This record gives sequence, structure tokens and C-alpha cells, in this order.
Amino acid sequence: MKAARLSAAIVQTKPAKGRYAENLQTAREAFAQLAERPPDLVVFPEAAFTGYFLEGGVYDLALPAKRFADDLARTWRDACGTQSVDIVSGFYENDEGTYYNSAIYLRVEPDTERVVHVHRKMFLPTYGVFDEERFLSRGRKLGVFETGYGKVAMLICEDAWHAIVPTIAAVKGARVLIVPSASPGRGIDGEGELSSITQWRDMLRLAAAEHGVFVLYAGLTGFEGGKGMTGSSCAIDPRGVVLVQAPPAEPTIVRADLDLREIDIARASLPLIGDLDAALPDLLLDEELPLPRGSRDVPRR
Repeated sequence: MKAARLSAAIVQTKPAKGRYAENLQTAREAFAQLAERPPDLVVFPEAAFTGYFLEGGVYDLALPAKRFADDLARTWRDACGTQSVDIVSGFYENDEGTYYNSAIYLRVEPDTERVVHVHRKMFLPTYGVFDEERFLSRGRKLGVFETGYGKVAMLICEDAWHAIVPTIAAVKGARVLIVPSASPGRGIDGEGELSSITQWRDMLRLAAAEHGVFVLYAGLTGFEGGKGMTGSSCAIDPRGVVLVQAPPAEPTIVRADLDLREIDIARASLPLIGDLDAALPDLLLDEELPLPRGSRDVPRR
């Protein structure tokens, strides 16, 4: 039976670039702060243990998922003993010589740990200040996976900017979207806030409300090579209401207690995801869409 509530802690980190062991120690200190009231789920940002702008240094710092999972689990136990927890974090993954910008969902038990899912970033920005696809391979599948709190999907940074991605996650059954990110700040809006923070929040609120899902966004903070990361980690409910938001410029921990029953209520009051289930086959059969097709000689119903 799935839990009806989920206690989440988002750890907004300011990693020391390239210093993996030091960043693990910082995570241990964050875990120790959570030990008195351990959450069910801890979420870290994209590239939380290495820094984001690594370029060719990614080949020295990328790890196999199992190695990263072991390090995370050991760090949690050092701080919190035998308390069970789920942990999500972005990391650079080395899969037998193929390198990805990945996120791991890890289940930690008192005496063992289990990699529940690894998501590999599908949209690798290679424009402006970004250079990911020069050094990394892209993921090719959006996985939706079971947890003790229902079905979950992970989207890494730009993955979430393509509206079709959270839509597909929701159609596949996701009830919680977890978004680790490393987003440099850009522009100033009319309220004096960075435009990129406003855009992220608006986009995530729309995804949450349209699909009736909780969204947990974990943003990297600090400066790398003169580029300021926007932080602003947040939790958003299935109606698009921001439950909590971290400040943009400092490492911090924010907590959110999610009543997962609100998902069904939100979807019943605004059944957009149900309508999409009905209309999606017709949308995808549109001949004008640039999608792979089977033989044109096969009759269609």
C-alpha cells in the first residue's frame, strides 16, 4: 500500500567545483541537520557533488551509478544511522565509457541500498554558456517508476522546459515530478527578480496544475566561472501553488510535507490528464507530425 503523505527535504547546494570528497562531507553535514526529524525523501540538484561547468573534467569526475549510490548511502548512514530514506541527486555518470548527465533515485535501508532508477538527461543544452553535448551522451527514454509514494519521474533541467516531457511523464502515470537543475541567472523582471527564476517558477507551476502532480525542484546555487546559479528550489502542489521556495543565492534546506491524496482531488476537479489520455492517440496519428511510422501499406483503422 502506498503512503498517503510524503515528507521531502530539498538540499540546495553550493558545491566546491571538482572536489567530490569535500562535497560528500558537506552533504553529511546537511544530513546531520535532518537527523532529528528525518524526511522520507531528500532531493539534491543537478551535478550537486561536482559542480556543473566541468567541460572535459567530467571524464575524471563521472562515476558508475553503483559507486555513487554506495557513497551516498554511506554518507547518509554516517549522519543518520539506521534511518531509512529515499535520496535523489544529479551526478555525472560513467557507464562503461559512455558519459551522461544523470539523476539517481536511491532507496537506503539500514543494511542495504538499492538503485531504484537512473534518469539520463535527454536535452543537452549546447548554446550560449552551455556546452553539454560536446562532452556527454543524451538519454533516450523517460522512465516512470514505482516508489513507496506512488509513481515518480525525474527530469533534469532543460528536460522540464519541453512541455511534452512532463506531459509524457504524467500520461505514463507519474504523480510526482522531481527536477534537479543547475540554472544560471539571466535578466531582471519588473519585480526585481531574475527573469530566469520567474520563468522557472511559472513553467513548473503550469506543469503541476495541468497534470495534477507535485513538483519538487532542486536548484544549484553559487558561482562557477563567473556564472551565478539561481537556486530558488521549491515544492509545488497539484494545483500549481508554490508551497515553499528557497532563496536564490545561498545553500539551504527547505522542507515540504506533501499530502498525496491531493493529486486525485486536483485531477477530479480539473481532469485535463484524463482528457489527454482520450485525445492522445488521435494527436499522435497525425500524418503531419515528424514521427517514425510503420509501413504505409498497413491499413489503419
